[in-house]
Amino acid sequence: MQYCHTQRGRFHYLLYLVVAGMLVGAWLARDSHVPMALLLGVAVVMFFFAQAFHYLTVRDEGDALAIRFGPLPFLRRRIPYASITAVEPGRTSFLEGWGVHWVPGRGMTYNIWGFDCATLHLGKRVIRIGSDDVENLVSFLRGKIEKGAAEK
Repeated sequence: MQYCHTQRGRFHYLLYLVVAGMLVGAWLARDSHVPMALLLGVAVVMFFFAQAFHYLTVRDEGDALAIRFGPLPFLRRRIPYASITAVEPGRTSFLEGWGVHWVPGRGMTYNIWGFDCATLHLGKRVIRIGSDDVENLVSFLRGKIEKGAAEK
């Protein structure tokens, strides 16, 4: 059984608006070199963040689950199936937001859009993977966990 799913986000559009605003601000501040340079520098960084958060792909790589944001591959992670002890459908909160981050008491979150997620337990650690295909992802991972337990 294989799994590969890509979810597209919308957050990058907001980042592009911020970039456009900073470029306008830099143009308006063109006579003041330090503010103009600062605005241009931040605009470039925001542009690369926007490029990194167009989509989230979750894919089976044989012995591990791969998580990759794109199209710029800045943020990616591989989770060996052998380290996953349990998986269940869940939801992230508004405070957990989108992107990649650690939330005290809730673990790591990888999310591009929406609040539905697959909650993976890796012993005492928790990883939440946001998806618009949670049922299929959870079913796939449970199959991998059961197969791994049967082989031991």
